[in-house]
Amino acid sequence: MNKVAKVTIFFWIMKIIATTLGETAGDFISMTLGLGYYIGFAITFAILAILLFFQIQSDRYRPVLYWVAIIATTTAGTEVSDLMDRSLGLGYALGSLLLVAGLLSVLSIWYYRDRDLSVYPIVKKDAETTYWLAVVFSNSLGTAFGDFLTSNLGLSYIQGALVTATVIGVVIALHYVTKLSDILLFWLAFIFTRPFGATFGDFLTKPVKNGGLSLPRGYASAIAFILLAVVLFFSVRNEKKVRRPIE
Repeated sequence: MNKVAKVTIFFWIMKIIATTLGETAGDFISMTLGLGYYIGFAITFAILAILLFFQIQSDRYRPVLYWVAIIATTTAGTEVSDLMDRSLGLGYALGSLLLVAGLLSVLSIWYYRDRDLSVYPIVKKDAETTYWLAVVFSNSLGTAFGDFLTSNLGLSYIQGALVTATVIGVVIALHYVTKLSDILLFWLAFIFTRPFGATFGDFLTKPVKNGGLSLPRGYASAIAFILLAVVLFFSVRNEKKVRRPIE
């Protein structure tokens, strides 16, 4: 049975909210709680490993488990980006390049093994494992790229969000006016929804003097979590309505 979410408008709305939540939650762990990037990295990846274990062992798509795992990948991605830049001193540009290489390697292995990169439906465990590895790399890459826009290029958080939103808009247009691979466009959109959420999350929580709204990270995370839960509820209800006439 299928193990992952169907790619619909609900999927993309929840993905953006999850990336915003991942940014604020990751900063809450490492900065607000004062645990630092090494401990934050260890905590978030331990939680992610546990969630992915249950997700992959599950016998079918379970919406709550799937989206909690997505949140965990975005939160861990925040810690990866900050760890590479601030603790390891690699910088966001080099960090982004390393993550691009990692993502391309995972997708290459996936295609070499299965001759298929379809993201829905996914049934086999080996395909799902590779899928989640690609998700982790893409969310980490998106975080690093978003930080590159604001830290290295000097864009404000709103400007960074607008740049990535423009890229997402171009990807959507390419979907409708070209014959480019839907799989390629999916991963491009998946990657760039992450820096959009990351820059918007920073806009919510960073100090006013730095161009943010200075909202407490805990409050911003709670609001994002509630919004995600509401959209997930309507998404599940919509799927049930769609299936009911067939049943």
